[in-house]
Amino acid sequence: MFHVKPRRQRLHLFDLDGTLIRGSAAAVEISRQLDLVDEIAALEEGFLRGLTPDEFAVRARELWTALTLDHVAAAFEGAPWLAGIREVWADIRARGDRCAVISLSPDFFVERLLEWGVDAAHGSRWPSIPFTEPIHRPDILDARAKVRIAGRLCAEFGVDPVDCVAYGDSMSDAELFAIVPDSVAVNADHHLAGLSRHSYTGGDLREAYSLVQNRAA
Repeated sequence: MFHVKPRRQRLHLFDLDGTLIRGSAAAVEISRQLDLVDEIAALEEGFLRGLTPDEFAVRARELWTALTLDHVAAAFEGAPWLAGIREVWADIRARGDRCAVISLSPDFFVERLLEWGVDAAHGSRWPSIPFTEPIHRPDILDARAKVRIAGRLCAEFGVDPVDCVAYGDSMSDAELFAIVPDSVAVNADHHLAGLSRHSYTGGDLREAYSLVQNRAA
């Protein structure tokens, strides 16, 4: 009698800025709604030059004094999302697998993706809108936090870490790419060179996802 080896459940981990949002970031789209494009561009440049995520958040909070939930909703709806995100997540779940977003961006933006069918969405914890409290720096995620959260999600979903797939585009994803056996660099910069198993340039998440599915097949 033949015994079929049971299929191992997989966990797909997605970055947000520059990955699901092509060529932009939550902070940029939020700032666009407030006519603060130049100001956030200067902060983004500072981040690339070594500004820490918590300091970036403190300075962004100072810029966004007039932010409302309507601004956030408009930023989310108007962001240049990759095509096919909902379809990919629906296929992942239909296969019995899990998917999650882990981002350094504010939780009030990231968690809106739960409505699109992702199993979990983790972002940096920000004060409630309208802001009356300052940023609590320990609540702002960094690259190492992505690794810690991935580990917690593996335990929560009962997935072996060797069965994780990571999708990212930049230096904040490098630590996760270094420990996850399967990864896709999506419209990525040089920080992920040599770290990813697959590379994708384009505007459709279904195409990036197919690289992993073709290998699994």
